[in-house]
Amino acid sequence: MPNNRFQEAYSKRFRALLSNEPSGTPPWLDVIAKGETGGLFLPTDAPWIVHRDFGTLVGGIRALLMQALHPGTLAGVAQHSRYEQDALGRLAGTIRWLTVTTFGSHEAVAGEASRVNRLHDRVKGEYTKSSGETLSYRAKDLDLLLWVHIAFTDSFLTCHLDYAWRKIPGGADAYVEQWSRSVEPLGLSKVPQTNAELDSAIKGYLDRSELRVDETTQRVVNFIKNPGLPLMVRPIYKLLFAAAVVSLRPEHRQMLGLRTLPKWLVVPVTRFSLRTLQTLIGPDSPIEDGALARLRRLKLIQ
Repeated sequence: MPNNRFQEAYSKRFRALLSNEPSGTPPWLDVIAKGETGGLFLPTDAPWIVHRDFGTLVGGIRALLMQALHPGTLAGVAQHSRYEQDALGRLAGTIRWLTVTTFGSHEAVAGEASRVNRLHDRVKGEYTKSSGETLSYRAKDLDLLLWVHIAFTDSFLTCHLDYAWRKIPGGADAYVEQWSRSVEPLGLSKVPQTNAELDSAIKGYLDRSELRVDETTQRVVNFIKNPGLPLMVRPIYKLLFAAAVVSLRPEHRQMLGLRTLPKWLVVPVTRFSLRTLQTLIGPDSPIEDGALARLRRLKLIQ
């Protein structure tokens, strides 16, 4: 077991990478800790349990791969995102939305949704459907928001079940239903409420031939595979990417033309590696601790 000084140093470097903040303290920590209300979830709710675990490290990569299959969301990334120049900055923005929405107060969630909606206002353009039809799009279009939400929900749920170790309160259906609250502030209200509805919605995109792969898709996927991370984290990222590919639905993996090692090998190695990473970093999470302290201060939990 590493000593506390080693854990603190390793944890700081880990948090600095994910938050894109050299100090290792996420800039949105105060937003979560200083709220004066409860939030969308309590520590006993399914999204809280899933998002505090390390399966999200794999789930985030998997969600990006899924999103790249839709030409509308792909166009938004390719035409408006600086992902190739500032991969860590884009990662930090996504993590900020996820953590504030999961652990933050109601006012924090509203503020974060407002930030995301302002960003979405600037994302617009055109894309070509699989049929060859050219459509205009905005990031705030409900069909695009729905695909992004579905990709996140399916990915975090699947990767928690495959690679994490804490039981989900209420199971998969509870996670799907409860996490649906996260996109209401973004203007999306009609989303899957059960795991079966989630599966049906994903199948619908395939049946309607709304997903496709082209040169832009391959370029984005190649970047996701090799995002130019610091040398010391590249080996673990390669494992996380392989785990994300293994966890993809076979249809999506085949469309993307991705191959990986056998699942019987990748799953236990990834589980062991994530547990080891958790041990190296230690059990403490500044974000979760800040949220728990707020809830105790407000007497919403013991």
